[in-house]
Amino acid sequence: MSQAQAVPADPIATAQDLAQRLAATAARRDAAGGTPKAERDALRASGLLALSIPRALGGLGADWVQTLETVRILATADGSLAHVYGFQHLHLATVQLFGQPAQWRPWLLQTARHRWFWGNTLNPLDRRTTATRQPGHWEFSGKKSFTSGALDSQMLVASAIDADSGQLLIGVVPTERTGITLLRDWDNMGQRQTDSGSALFERVRVEAAELLLDPGPLSTPHAALRPLLAQLILAHLFLGIAQGALRDAVDFVRDKSRPWMDSGVARASDDPHLIHEVGQLQIEVDAAHAVLLEAARTLDALAAAAGGAVDEQASAQASVAVAEAKILTTEAALQAGEHLFALAGSSASRAAHHLDRHWRNARVHTLHDPVRWKYHLLGNYLLNGALPRRHQWN
Repeated sequence: MSQAQAVPADPIATAQDLAQRLAATAARRDAAGGTPKAERDALRASGLLALSIPRALGGLGADWVQTLETVRILATADGSLAHVYGFQHLHLATVQLFGQPAQWRPWLLQTARHRWFWGNTLNPLDRRTTATRQPGHWEFSGKKSFTSGALDSQMLVASAIDADSGQLLIGVVPTERTGITLLRDWDNMGQRQTDSGSALFERVRVEAAELLLDPGPLSTPHAALRPLLAQLILAHLFLGIAQGALRDAVDFVRDKSRPWMDSGVARASDDPHLIHEVGQLQIEVDAAHAVLLEAARTLDALAAAAGGAVDEQASAQASVAVAEAKILTTEAALQAGEHLFALAGSSASRAAHHLDRHWRNARVHTLHDPVRWKYHLLGNYLLNGALPRRHQWN
């Protein structure tokens, strides 16, 4: 698209309106899988793809609290779309944290102007893609997994391992560049419309100016804000899934569930046990939300530090805050997705309702980053003063 990007006057209201529209088709689309082209185009038209881009480059210049709130809002309706949308802003932050303004300013300007979607072929834990130096450029070759949002994107953040030094290299390339094949092989039980399958790189040319080398990945405490942002995006995704599951549970109990024969009440919503369980789930979700908001504010404070002056101790404290939020939102999403059925009863398990998508979405994504290691990070910091490691990407 060549038209100028329309930036929403009220991003929160825009996200709420879009979430309402996504919710109308989310269950059916989850069952179908595949690329949600129309819905991705709706995201483009909304202006939200440019939300975190500075105003001087055509965006709204929103802080992370507001940007992440839109991720949460979309996730209450559609975990898949919220995922690729959240990663849009992660990629835009990645190029700013790892590269120089001369590189990323044109990319961000074009993203706002042409409504570019950014896709993921980063995944530094997958080392099957290698980079070889050629006269005047590099070549990336190999396979890459978990390429969320790469299909129907215009730009890719890609990683490869330098064949000579073993160093991690991260570059930015147009999705349509010769040699890139995006494979439609995502077939997991959850997050079914994220297109998180694989990509094949066959001698893909990467110019020196497209590599993010200064300061490079995780090279400084400021650059190490990237994994914190990734964690917070996922935590907002999980919280939104939890809230969507709880909303659907309440609606089903109120409108469709039958009271248990021994309850002595005429409506399931008057069952004292169900009332107690709904209240308990709401408290867990609200507690997770409060901790998450505080973690997002912490990230904003670090991101706004003058000249990127972030020291190791400040980064560690932010890591602890984010880890707490990640634990609570992970557990809230899994609990809400599972207890939905205990609350709503056996009729809620019918395939026609597609209510299992909440748990499936949460379960698939939380597997990529086990919270047991977040407990370890917290305990090791409190007991031993051990600073979280910069290479903790997810």
